[in-house]
Amino acid sequence: MGKLIEDFESYRTKMNDRIMDTANTNIKRFFALDTTTYADGALDVKTKEMLGLVASMVLRCDDCIKYHLGKCHEAGVKHDEMNEVFMIANLVGGSIVIPHYRRAVEYWDELNGVGL
Repeated sequence: MGKLIEDFESYRTKMNDRIMDTANTNIKRFFALDTTTYADGALDVKTKEMLGLVASMVLRCDDCIKYHLGKCHEAGVKHDEMNEVFMIANLVGGSIVIPHYRRAVEYWDELNGVGL
Protein backbone atom coordinates (compact mmCIF):
# COMPACT_ATOMS: atom_id res chain seq x y z
CA MET A 1 0.00 0.00 0.00
CA GLY A 2 1.37 3.40 -0.98
CA LYS A 3 1.73 6.42 1.26
CA LEU A 4 -1.28 8.28 -0.21
CA ILE A 5 -3.54 5.32 0.49
CA GLU A 6 -2.07 4.57 3.90
CA ASP A 7 -2.36 8.19 5.06
CA PHE A 8 -5.93 8.52 3.82
CA GLU A 9 -7.15 5.21 5.24
CA SER A 10 -5.44 5.74 8.59
CA TYR A 11 -6.85 9.24 9.08
CA ARG A 12 -10.34 8.26 7.90
CA THR A 13 -10.49 5.29 10.24
CA LYS A 14 -9.14 7.27 13.19
CA MET A 15 -11.60 10.12 12.75
CA ASN A 16 -14.61 7.90 11.99
CA ASP A 17 -13.88 6.00 15.21
CA ARG A 18 -13.62 9.32 17.08
CA ILE A 19 -16.91 10.54 15.62
CA MET A 20 -18.72 7.31 16.44
CA ASP A 21 -17.48 7.46 20.03
CA THR A 22 -19.57 10.58 20.63
CA ALA A 23 -22.10 10.51 17.79
CA ASN A 24 -25.77 10.95 18.49
CA THR A 25 -28.44 8.74 16.94
CA ASN A 26 -28.93 11.00 13.91
CA ILE A 27 -25.25 10.94 12.96
CA LYS A 28 -25.12 7.16 13.40
CA ARG A 29 -28.21 6.81 11.21
CA PHE A 30 -26.68 9.06 8.56
CA PHE A 31 -23.49 6.97 8.47
CA ALA A 32 -25.62 3.80 8.26
CA LEU A 33 -27.68 5.30 5.42
CA ASP A 34 -24.49 6.06 3.52
CA THR A 35 -23.30 2.48 3.99
CA THR A 36 -26.57 0.82 2.98
CA THR A 37 -27.08 3.08 -0.02
CA TYR A 38 -23.95 1.67 -1.67
CA ALA A 39 -24.96 -1.97 -1.08
CA ASP A 40 -26.14 -4.19 -3.94
CA GLY A 41 -29.68 -3.44 -5.04
CA ALA A 42 -31.24 -2.67 -8.40
CA LEU A 43 -27.78 -1.30 -9.22
CA ASP A 44 -24.70 -3.30 -8.33
CA VAL A 45 -21.98 -1.99 -6.00
CA LYS A 46 -19.58 -1.31 -8.89
CA THR A 47 -22.09 0.95 -10.67
CA LYS A 48 -23.02 2.76 -7.46
CA GLU A 49 -19.37 3.43 -6.63
CA MET A 50 -18.72 4.81 -10.12
CA LEU A 51 -21.75 7.09 -9.70
CA GLY A 52 -20.47 8.15 -6.28
CA LEU A 53 -17.09 8.94 -7.80
CA VAL A 54 -18.58 11.13 -10.53
CA ALA A 55 -20.66 13.02 -7.97
CA SER A 56 -17.63 13.44 -5.69
CA MET A 57 -15.50 14.80 -8.52
CA VAL A 58 -18.20 17.22 -9.64
CA LEU A 59 -18.64 18.37 -6.03
CA ARG A 60 -14.82 18.59 -5.74
CA CYS A 61 -14.46 16.59 -2.53
CA ASP A 62 -10.98 15.05 -2.52
CA ASP A 63 -11.68 12.80 0.49
CA CYS A 64 -14.83 11.49 -1.17
CA ILE A 65 -12.95 10.98 -4.44
CA LYS A 66 -10.28 8.90 -2.68
CA TYR A 67 -12.90 6.88 -0.84
CA HIS A 68 -14.83 6.07 -4.01
CA LEU A 69 -11.64 5.34 -5.97
CA GLY A 70 -10.76 2.75 -3.33
CA LYS A 71 -14.24 1.25 -3.48
CA CYS A 72 -14.15 1.22 -7.29
CA HIS A 73 -10.82 -0.60 -7.14
CA GLU A 74 -12.29 -3.16 -4.71
CA ALA A 75 -15.32 -3.58 -7.01
CA GLY A 76 -13.08 -4.42 -9.96
CA VAL A 77 -13.39 -1.26 -12.04
CA LYS A 78 -10.95 -1.53 -14.95
CA HIS A 79 -8.69 1.23 -16.28
CA ASP A 80 -10.80 1.82 -19.40
CA GLU A 81 -13.96 2.06 -17.28
CA MET A 82 -12.23 4.50 -14.93
CA ASN A 83 -11.16 6.68 -17.85
CA GLU A 84 -14.81 6.92 -18.93
CA VAL A 85 -15.86 7.78 -15.36
CA PHE A 86 -13.22 10.53 -15.32
CA MET A 87 -14.46 11.87 -18.67
CA ILE A 88 -18.07 12.02 -17.47
CA ALA A 89 -16.99 13.85 -14.31
CA ASN A 90 -14.98 16.37 -16.33
CA LEU A 91 -17.79 16.87 -18.82
CA VAL A 92 -20.42 17.41 -16.13
CA GLY A 93 -18.20 19.40 -13.77
CA GLY A 94 -16.25 21.46 -16.28
CA SER A 95 -12.63 22.57 -16.16
CA ILE A 96 -12.80 23.26 -12.40
CA VAL A 97 -12.68 19.45 -11.96
CA ILE A 98 -9.27 19.12 -13.66
CA PRO A 99 -7.16 19.60 -10.48
CA HIS A 100 -9.26 16.90 -8.77
CA TYR A 101 -8.89 14.72 -11.86
CA ARG A 102 -5.10 14.99 -11.55
CA ARG A 103 -5.17 13.90 -7.91
CA ALA A 104 -7.67 11.15 -8.74
CA VAL A 105 -5.39 9.73 -11.43
CA GLU A 106 -2.46 9.82 -9.00
CA TYR A 107 -4.49 7.96 -6.34
CA TRP A 108 -5.88 5.47 -8.88
CA ASP A 109 -2.34 4.77 -10.10
CA GLU A 110 -1.23 4.13 -6.53
CA LEU A 111 -4.16 1.77 -5.94
CA ASN A 112 -3.07 -0.13 -9.04
CA GLY A 113 0.65 -0.09 -8.30
CA VAL A 114 1.44 2.08 -11.32
CA GLY A 115 4.61 4.14 -11.07
CA LEU A 116 5.65 2.86 -7.66
